[in-house]
Amino acid sequence: MSTQNCLKKRWVYLATGIFTMLFSGVLYSWSILKVPFKENLGFSEDVLSLNFTLAMCFFCLGAFFGSIICKKIGVKITLIIAGLLVGVGFIATGMLTAESAAELLYITYAILAGTGIGISYNVVVSAVCAWFPDRKGFCSGCLMMGFGISTLLMGNVISFLFSNEDFGVSKTYVMLGIILAVVLVLAGIIIRKPSAEDKLPSPKVNKSIKKEAFESRDFTTAEMLRSFTFWRAFACMAFITAVGNSVISFARDLAISVEAPETLAVTLVGVLSVCNGIGRILTGMLYDALGRRTTMISANILTIVAAGITLLAVRLNSLPVCIVGLCLTGLSYGSCPTLTSAFTSSFYGQKYFPVNYSLTNFNLIVAAFIAKFANTLLAQYGGYTAPFAMLLILAVAALGLNVSIKKPFSETKVDPTSFN
Repeated sequence: MSTQNCLKKRWVYLATGIFTMLFSGVLYSWSILKVPFKENLGFSEDVLSLNFTLAMCFFCLGAFFGSIICKKIGVKITLIIAGLLVGVGFIATGMLTAESAAELLYITYAILAGTGIGISYNVVVSAVCAWFPDRKGFCSGCLMMGFGISTLLMGNVISFLFSNEDFGVSKTYVMLGIILAVVLVLAGIIIRKPSAEDKLPSPKVNKSIKKEAFESRDFTTAEMLRSFTFWRAFACMAFITAVGNSVISFARDLAISVEAPETLAVTLVGVLSVCNGIGRILTGMLYDALGRRTTMISANILTIVAAGITLLAVRLNSLPVCIVGLCLTGLSYGSCPTLTSAFTSSFYGQKYFPVNYSLTNFNLIVAAFIAKFANTLLAQYGGYTAPFAMLLILAVAALGLNVSIKKPFSETKVDPTSFN
């Protein structure tokens, strides 16, 4: 295919990818989706917190297995499988009653829906980003933006449907399951990966990125895992992500704790989602313009400030300060998925990107368990001071790891089998 045709088609794929991610991101609306399980069905906060943690774990596992499956059976069939898993997962979740065991919630929402969305997430990001070698950060940011603002666009609708007599909890979940299944199947029909015949623009390298030039080859997954650079970045991104993950898991209740009305609390969950989406696309643009190092350190500093301000809001019991903290947390959290995608592609190449990226995304599992521990601290101490103090410490620790991250190989003569 000519370069001109490729340039036209890749924007269609990007638009489809954003639309798909917009619906898939409903997984992160758990602070709203969990409300009827707590208030109407009597599920404990500990059960609901663990469900979100498990959902993040199976999201990562789904992304990993999705990358392997997609390589064997292609984008179309893989996304159809993902759509069926998500559809069945949400529909079955809507069928749960007060007599249902917590394990059923884990199976339907965390395992089925979480795995399906994880599969679709990896496949869409890998396939669409392959069309943008010249604008990796921008493409990643746009896709992550769709995933991030899902809570804003769907959260208030879901909350309204829950309280509407014509829908209620069961019908809302069933409707979500059907819509998600249809969207993912349609995405599978439209999106494809570029072939060897497709002529795409060459990657652009500006002066700031040249200072951190990388070895121009593709790293296998085994090589990536043997790199100390990878593990430093992995831990750094896990700690940064943990701040946003924790806040997402109790955003609504956090707002209510500083005397926000119920309606405003739900809206603030959406505002957090908007900032999440904005942070994703801004990070992608900054990555393309300023390079990896400057963007990652800036995002890390923002996370420290966000955690500090939210902690201050809790101590002062101030709603205005809390709103600022939530907005900054959303921006900082939004940077993580974009950085993970762009970092993996830039450092370790495109050839093995789907598997490499899925493994890098396992930092979400670490972050999810940190979020679970933050909820444990919340229950133990009866307030948000202890959780945010811990998150602030982790954000500072991440900065120490961040500044030490280096390219996989040095520019000078180095044994290519050794890693820093």
